[in-house]
Amino acid sequence: MKPKIFLRKNEERRINAGHLWIFSNEIEKLEGTADNGDLVEIFDARNNFIGTGFYNKNSLIAVRLLDKAQIDNFREFVEIKIKDAFALRKLFYPERNSFRLIFSESDLMPGLIIDKYNDTFVLQIYSAGMQKNIAAVISVLQNDFNAKNIFTKNETYFRTLEGLPEADEIFLGESTSEIIDDGSIKFRIDFQKSHKTGFYFDQNDNRSFIEKFVNGKTVLDAFCNSGGFGLHAAKAGASSVTFVDSSASEIENAKSNFGLNNLVNQAEFVVSDVFDYMGKLLPEGKKFDVVMIDPPAFAKSKKTLSTAKKGYEKLNRMALQLVSNNGILVTSSCSHHLEKEEFIQIVNNAAVKLQKRIQLINYNGASTDHPVIPAMPETVYLKFAVFRVL
Repeated sequence: MKPKIFLRKNEERRINAGHLWIFSNEIEKLEGTADNGDLVEIFDARNNFIGTGFYNKNSLIAVRLLDKAQIDNFREFVEIKIKDAFALRKLFYPERNSFRLIFSESDLMPGLIIDKYNDTFVLQIYSAGMQKNIAAVISVLQNDFNAKNIFTKNETYFRTLEGLPEADEIFLGESTSEIIDDGSIKFRIDFQKSHKTGFYFDQNDNRSFIEKFVNGKTVLDAFCNSGGFGLHAAKAGASSVTFVDSSASEIENAKSNFGLNNLVNQAEFVVSDVFDYMGKLLPEGKKFDVVMIDPPAFAKSKKTLSTAKKGYEKLNRMALQLVSNNGILVTSSCSHHLEKEEFIQIVNNAAVKLQKRIQLINYNGASTDHPVIPAMPETVYLKFAVFRVL
């Protein structure tokens, strides 16, 4: 028998509406003994069964719901979920072998991210339950997906919230490198040096979108990382692409990927803080037909949101000044705490201060391999917008 969690009166409403988190102050009592990471069965105050989830008494998110049914065989449950997630990705990306396979709560696998790089699977584990039961996940990847390498590249911040140790693990094979194809461009991924799990799959659909309007244009790819947007622009016929990032290793990656794809466009690779770089260009009157900015998250929490908004406005104001008349601004934010309407308003405020008119041409979120649970705003974070600058 699994331990039982009973909720306080009416606290089941949000869960019944589709949310997957139960907070510690919503729990009335625990029947039985449950250690962190154990599976528990959840009931409302009237003793109605709600579902099965992971328990963590040391986290504000005390229970992460897995399923509305009972789970008798966790390995079987994991196999069904991962195969279902894989089928969804292949529906939209039939030719690709690399994508985000599991997006945590959005794929009903709370606290687990799996990015697939050919036969290499890179994990991020952010719930005590997934950490405790990770052997089932490894078994599925190895036996059902023929994984050759399985390892973690976790972010300390989220594991700390769950009371999990910081150290990464290699479950199978080794952590070396892969060459992947995003459907248009090849990237060499060095897992020892790269950010996050190795690649930002969340912008993949958006990188493809910019190919529609860059032919023959001069392009600035700021915060270029390994070159994603700029490489797509080059392949689509941009007359020149300037790659800028503060990381020397990422600029080297961008150069390497430029060569890997046999691109021959005019290209410049600049190691610089983006604000400093733009600040130097503005007095010179430098202009680009297309300016693309994809900064890291400025707001890590609600407490830093006010400061982050000022940073985003300053960045977009500088970027707008570098866009030629009738040119295009491509701008993004991956700060979860900044909402879509706020983001669009920030760009508009920047334009108003410059006495420029802008038209929103396209808006999107993360790529299709990052599904969203409508009842969980926490599963939405990326904002991507394309503006014409008049």
